[in-house]
Amino acid sequence: MNDIGRRGTGVERVLGGSPLGVLVRLVILSFVVGVILTVLDVNAGDVIRWFEDRLRYLSNLGLGTVEEVISILVLGAVIVVPIWLLMRVFKLIGK
Repeated sequence: MNDIGRRGTGVERVLGGSPLGVLVRLVILSFVVGVILTVLDVNAGDVIRWFEDRLRYLSNLGLGTVEEVISILVLGAVIVVPIWLLMRVFKLIGK
């Protein structure tokens, strides 16, 4: 296989599919999440402020106790694990 073919395969491996296919999936997923957040009356500014507040909290925390660290880990897992599961499902659907 020539270098051009390898690069295309590498890009597809990094993106998880063809660039156009990934773009279409991201647009559709973004629209669905946007509709859900709109129904919940959440806007982009709210999300950005929430992340800023969490980062500020973490920087002020200093990781004082193990209980706080575990609490932060669980909080992150509540978001990360469902997103990871969705990504796996979308990957399986795409095959």
